[in-house]
Amino acid sequence: MKKKIAIILAMFLFGIFGVFSQNSTTEITIKSREESPIINKNIYGHFAEHLGRCIYDGFFVGDTSKIANTNGVRNDIIEALKALKIPNLRWPGGCFADTYHWKDGIGPREDRPTIVNQWWGGVTEDNSFGTHDFLNMCELLGAEPYLSGNVGSGTVQELADWVQYTNFSGKSPMSDLRKKNGREKPWHVKYWGIGNEAWGCGGNMTADYYADVYRKYTTFLSGDIERIASGASSDDYNWTETLMKNIPNRMLGGLALHHYSVIDWNNKGDAVDFSEDQYFKTMTEALKMEELVTKHAAIMDKYDPDKKIDLVVDEWGGWYDVQKDTNPGFLYQQNTMRDAVLAGATLNIFNNHADRVRMANLAQCVNVLQAVILTDKAKMILTPTYYVMQMYSVHQDAKLLPVKFDSPLYELNGKTLPAISVSASKDSNGLTHISLVNIDANKENKIEIDLNELGIKNATGTILTSKKLQDYNSFDNPTKIHPIDYKGFGIKKGKLIITVPPFSVVMIEGK
Repeated sequence: MKKKIAIILAMFLFGIFGVFSQNSTTEITIKSREESPIINKNIYGHFAEHLGRCIYDGFFVGDTSKIANTNGVRNDIIEALKALKIPNLRWPGGCFADTYHWKDGIGPREDRPTIVNQWWGGVTEDNSFGTHDFLNMCELLGAEPYLSGNVGSGTVQELADWVQYTNFSGKSPMSDLRKKNGREKPWHVKYWGIGNEAWGCGGNMTADYYADVYRKYTTFLSGDIERIASGASSDDYNWTETLMKNIPNRMLGGLALHHYSVIDWNNKGDAVDFSEDQYFKTMTEALKMEELVTKHAAIMDKYDPDKKIDLVVDEWGGWYDVQKDTNPGFLYQQNTMRDAVLAGATLNIFNNHADRVRMANLAQCVNVLQAVILTDKAKMILTPTYYVMQMYSVHQDAKLLPVKFDSPLYELNGKTLPAISVSASKDSNGLTHISLVNIDANKENKIEIDLNELGIKNATGTILTSKKLQDYNSFDNPTKIHPIDYKGFGIKKGKLIITVPPFSVVMIEGK
């Protein structure tokens, strides 16, 4: 009898504490500190590779197209990216960069040679979109160009000539050639990648070998530029250690890092038709970014304690199986609320590590992987990821406000993840922005933030969510998911109390 009573009592207490834990409030502390870093706007950068329909039939339709364009670049894409405040754009790859010879893409289009894109679909590349097209497009966008140099199949002279062609204002063979091709003034390209994925498609090099190659190439690149080394794949900490140890700090402006949120490289899963278990696994991979950035930054700190070298996460995002009935080499996939949650949580990680992470590039911008824009002939849609980037643009060049909290847990099949992701900043106008992501696919979470130190008296909110995790914007319903005003919060006794629905992204603006 006593045993039965004990069991009943235990069940009763478990029920009480179970309800309490589900309805408990997470307290978040946000501090305003003078020594906090600025969130570099370049964290919100993008990536455009000669891959699938990213450039051709994406950005570039040609100047004879009936689709409204400026020198062949779609006007609707230009306007959409300007509204996103796109700070930088990486080009021409990716794997494609180490097979790209820039001189093939200058001069009269009819004289440009063709090549086969061996990496992506085996299609013919006619080089109709080249250096002038890309750099002029960046000027239209108001974005800094980030050029990936060909180290895998190129030469030191070839890359040195490209730098001179784009940047030198005086008289030289390359600046004369630029002027002959119709561009008088240089573009002054600041960011230069010295190869891409040197450990893989960029040459299958060892870290020691690439460190020497990097030193050789950068020796011959002149001018006020930032040289960015081909960095590690995910958790290859030895690669970072080797480069930081063997490359003098004065030669290194940035060190790259690539990490994709992939369930299984042999079975990535569908971009739309996915289960909660697949969502959980995707977010597990996405949240690894916290560990990756922390550990790579710690290695960099050993050799660069003043944090002068940037950690550049120039490829990140979700990667799934390609959409059915599309070229498998084109990497075209839809974009759901899963991707919105992934983007929000990842950007929060970058913001919170703004002392070292100063550039990042979502892969990719148009029609490839976790794109912010999808096109179908004249039609164009903005994805849930686009709207997250737009909501978060308020963090660009704002002062980081450190956050501290113990996250509630999202549990599935005996495994757990932090359910809440947060970052905060204060901009030059004195406005405070708090971005919150609820990763939990089923339960809302209540947040409480003490506003006394922040001095916030009034607040407004915006939310991105939908009925199902699998929801997306289609060409038939292009605005199914878009940001709306959010009223699920209030200020009471100096505290901001927010209810964040399942799989949603919320932005609070306080003043």
